[in-house]
Amino acid sequence: MEVWKQVKADAATARTKQPARTRAGSTAPRQTLSREAWIAAARKVLEKRGIAEVKIDRLAKQLKVTRGSFYFHFTSLADLRDGLLQEWRDINCAPFWAMREMHDVDGLRFFTDIVHVWVDEAPFSPLLDLAIRDWSRTSRRLAQEVKEMDDLRIALLIRSFRDMGYSQDESLVRARITYFHQIGQYALSFKEDPAVRRSYQPLFGEVLLGPLVEEPGSAPRPSEVKAGRR
Repeated sequence: MEVWKQVKADAATARTKQPARTRAGSTAPRQTLSREAWIAAARKVLEKRGIAEVKIDRLAKQLKVTRGSFYFHFTSLADLRDGLLQEWRDINCAPFWAMREMHDVDGLRFFTDIVHVWVDEAPFSPLLDLAIRDWSRTSRRLAQEVKEMDDLRIALLIRSFRDMGYSQDESLVRARITYFHQIGQYALSFKEDPAVRRSYQPLFGEVLLGPLVEEPGSAPRPSEVKAGRR
């Protein structure tokens, strides 16, 4: 009898040392998602279907976790939305905020650096920028924030043109053409092979930076002026 009691006690001790099992008998640990994983999933939905489709239940189902998992990282859906906005600020706004603090920079170099934020997409995201712009149509506060970012980007472009010697008015017009052209490409979802896009960059630069003329085709290109060919 004493032996049997000892066997039962040993068995009970062994069970406490075994990993917890699910109803299906699996010993796999329960999946835990980070706050960043929820934001990444929400961002994909935002970019593809808009802010109205970013919903807790839908994300939980997509991620194959419970609704309770969401509240481990967020206090509410508004908290998740704030996380999405911070993502946009970090990757699409921060590069331009940093440029705002740059001074004594060559105008052409400054212009090139601005354009490369968009062209390189590292980390700038055109899809996220468009999604936030679309979202801003339903939020006055966000619309103001987007406007401020648009104004900053254009102001930086104006600075680059001014530093290249253009007048204030011409710098404004050239900055708007540059920026509206870039935003237009995103709005049209224009797709192009990266190698082809890079091959056009010098010509785009000459068109955007070239001198104004009365007769099309009669003005020297910036590269020709620099080389002293005209």
